[in-house]
Amino acid sequence: MRPPHATIPAHDNQPDAGARTRSQRQRRKRIVQAAAALASRGGVEAMQMRTVAERAGVALGTLYRYFPSKMDLVVAVVGEEIDLLESSIERRPPSATTAPGRAVDVLMRATRGLMREPELADALIRSLILAEVETPFGDRMAELLLRVAGGPDAPEEHLVLTGLLSSVWVQELLEMLRGRRTHEQIQRRIEIAAARLLSDF
Repeated sequence: MRPPHATIPAHDNQPDAGARTRSQRQRRKRIVQAAAALASRGGVEAMQMRTVAERAGVALGTLYRYFPSKMDLVVAVVGEEIDLLESSIERRPPSATTAPGRAVDVLMRATRGLMREPELADALIRSLILAEVETPFGDRMAELLLRVAGGPDAPEEHLVLTGLLSSVWVQELLEMLRGRRTHEQIQRRIEIAAARLLSDF
């Protein structure tokens, strides 16, 4: 028997910290995937917190602990989309020999990925433009473009330029979602912008 005042080992009364963290990550991923699935069918309006919680199989209070607001959830869905893009780039890096060419490859790959779910793309882009919370979308896209176009030792001003190119792309994507641009038109306009903005890379 354990002495009356002996300290109870952590593993006797607590789940393993690693397992707990994995469980939390899996729960968060389920929530984000549920939100993305709803948005892909009905836009951000369909991402009602109670509906997301039900679809993810979590309590509403649990959902709010992970994501205090719908916009926080939108930001997480955007982050998931960028994670997928970064994984794609790692598996198959752009093959163009110029910095503008590599940047265009990334942006058009992102366009194709988003346009597979146009309702989701429209919901995410519109929400980010109107976001009341800080979103990582612009910064992460700029950093990704800098990695493929400029390399690790690129000067700070190059990050500004890739950020500008990312902003042009977002605007063009909106025009495409509104039916005012074709895929070919977007590619041509992005090629022109990249050639000018990244000419010194």
